[in-house]
Amino acid sequence: MADLLMPEEIDALRAISTPTIANAIETFNIRPRNAGFMSGEIKCIFPEMGAIVGYACTATIMAERPAAGARQAARPDYWEYVLRTPAPRIAVIQDLDQPPAIGSFWGEVNANIHRALGCVGTITNGGVRDLDEVRALGFQMLASQVIVSHAYIHLVDFGAPVKVGGIIINPGDLIHADKHGAICIPKEIAREIPAAAAEYERMERRVINLCQSPEFSVAKLKALYQEIQNEQSKAK
Repeated sequence: MADLLMPEEIDALRAISTPTIANAIETFNIRPRNAGFMSGEIKCIFPEMGAIVGYACTATIMAERPAAGARQAARPDYWEYVLRTPAPRIAVIQDLDQPPAIGSFWGEVNANIHRALGCVGTITNGGVRDLDEVRALGFQMLASQVIVSHAYIHLVDFGAPVKVGGIIINPGDLIHADKHGAICIPKEIAREIPAAAAEYERMERRVINLCQSPEFSVAKLKALYQEIQNEQSKAK
């Protein structure tokens, strides 16, 4: 597929923080500035691991009641679906229970299974557990809660759009996540993000350098902001 990124392009995105990714996306004016990123409900469990970037494998789960008599997806079919998603992969799982995180789909076993399936991590509005074992594995998790039990956890469906952290994630969406949270990168500009991020950071650095300078004054700050605005207007 022409829109799939090369490994070095994935690595370039991984080297950028999610706030900087968000800044870069804004410069393209292709979606509202309040769209495309997950809410603070979704928290990074292992902030020390750094960023993950991958294509979304989507699924829904429930844990409040046994699956008997209810809709349930077969896990082997789900595994095959995951493998059909371009690598690297991120499992994006919507917990349908109300409230969510009654039981955890994620622990040592599922982290190992998904890592073997080429997933670099998971993002879920549900809960996670077995933190020491999963941290040692190097499998990143973003979730709403850390919980104890798997309860009656079962897959409901997979391969369809899900809603996690307040946004809709479609199968195959390109996701970037780190200690700040998670954001969906529009594929049509993904290759341009590193350059846009670098340019945005150069602009910010000019402001920061002035603020840290003994020559700082409000008048100089106002002049610098005007200079930056003029440059941006010419670039459009």
